[in-house]
Amino acid sequence: MRMRRSITALAGTAALATVCGCTVQAREADGGARPPVRSDVDGMSRAPTPAPGTRADDKQPSGSPTPRATPSPAPAVLWSPGDSGRGVRELQARLRQVAWLFEGPTGTYGAATEQAVKGFQGKRGLPRTGRTDTVTWQRLVRMTREPGQWELYLMGGQPAAAPDPRCLTGRVLCIDKTSRTLRWMIDGRTVSTVSVRFGSQYTPTREGVFQVYWKSRHHVSTLYDSPMPYAMFFSGGQAVHYSADFAARGYGGASHGCVNIRDEAAIADLFAQVRNGDKVVVSW
Repeated sequence: MRMRRSITALAGTAALATVCGCTVQAREADGGARPPVRSDVDGMSRAPTPAPGTRADDKQPSGSPTPRATPSPAPAVLWSPGDSGRGVRELQARLRQVAWLFEGPTGTYGAATEQAVKGFQGKRGLPRTGRTDTVTWQRLVRMTREPGQWELYLMGGQPAAAPDPRCLTGRVLCIDKTSRTLRWMIDGRTVSTVSVRFGSQYTPTREGVFQVYWKSRHHVSTLYDSPMPYAMFFSGGQAVHYSADFAARGYGGASHGCVNIRDEAAIADLFAQVRNGDKVVVSW
């Protein structure tokens, strides 16, 4: 009796499934049901509609505009023609290290520096703007080392050191080998300051306290047969004088013991003020 009822119930379920137009889903081997597949009118299958809140496909709908990529901001410009200062001086010193600049450093961003920057940029595939932006600067820094004080002031212009205490009284040519400067001082007041160059290790400039004992406006060295204009002698054959070589080469050269000045107008003015007997102090 029980078996007859089960057969009847099974037949009724099959008949109901036939009337509704669907089929009973088969079970997976592990006991789970296969996900239902919906049919379109043309009989082709399609995937179930994503549940609300799920992420849509990344394809753009037909007819919608393609989003444009946001352009990267242009690198910031650090220095450009007309600028001046220590940062420009360091830029020039680093450009000298990689042989893109041969003058200076002067501390002023002139035409030569602009051309050097353009050359450096073009060699490395960067826009040849002639302006030093952050990208150009970072590339240059990676290729060079931090310049020392001498490299920054090859052509002069370096700040003077504090004056030697022996320079604080009277009329003094106060010469400092560390900062490579000469102060003209009267009673402790600095009247003017110029950059200077000294002798080499084989012909060093003597240190100590001296006096100007002879001035010679158009002097020529009898030992080296070289011009020494505006010479103010203070120790044997050593003098403070103008040097055309210093003006042209900077600290790439050295004197034979004299104190060279590269600014001709400055030493002409100094020569007119200094007297025989004025004190000369040469110190480190």
